[in-house]
Amino acid sequence: MEHRARKRFGQNFLHDRQVIDRIHGAIAATPGERVVEIGPGQGAITRGLLSAVGSLDVVELDRDLVGPLRDRLGPLGDLRIHQADALNFDLCALVHAGERLRLVGNLPYNISTPLLFRFLEQADCIEDMHLMLQKEVVERIVADPGDKTYGRLSVMVQTLCSADCLFRIGAGAFTPAPKVESAFLRLRPHRPLPYPVDDPALHARIVAAAFGQRRKTLRNSLSKLVDAQLLIATGIDPTLRAENLDVESYARLANAACKSPLVP
Repeated sequence: MEHRARKRFGQNFLHDRQVIDRIHGAIAATPGERVVEIGPGQGAITRGLLSAVGSLDVVELDRDLVGPLRDRLGPLGDLRIHQADALNFDLCALVHAGERLRLVGNLPYNISTPLLFRFLEQADCIEDMHLMLQKEVVERIVADPGDKTYGRLSVMVQTLCSADCLFRIGAGAFTPAPKVESAFLRLRPHRPLPYPVDDPALHARIVAAAFGQRRKTLRNSLSKLVDAQLLIATGIDPTLRAENLDVESYARLANAACKSPLVP
């Protein structure tokens, strides 16, 4: 299946057999599961997934890959190819009400964060996600409070999911080799949420404001959204900085702010 990787699609095709086997082992797909792969590319992971589950949906943006994928892998099982942009694709339309799918993907580095937030919007119909991302992005997602990599992405993802970095993947596992290392991430949406958020939009604004000026104290970085008295009433020291608050504290603060008449 000859196809030159296209920079505009952020394509880096996985070819390392050991890495592919390790990915399949981590996913551990079984017959009958609803599995969806984002960006199958040349089918390195697709082949094993389709063989394991028997029926597979894949979402591929590059129309030139659709025909070769169907010709090469279609005989292995029920392969349903959706030629579409995953940023606009309705994953939940692939399952019946009450069902959940398992999501797998090697995400393009240039749009990995928007894709991740798009998937989180559809978490109600997702059982788990196994995603290849730039190593630094995965480190930010799984970071703990106080870590230098802990930030907005950490809080927003961990509010909704448990997050585990399973293993790193060197650049040589891909063609062409990217300039960065990758990592394989597992996300499992919380059910129920351990720290429910009453107003997700306000929560997102508070988290973004806090980390938008992370060198400032919360008293200053959040001054346009939350006053110092509300921070104190919520049990949060106004002299702390954004990276000092855990996921629960951000949820608690957002819920308190949601009830405050002073929040714009």
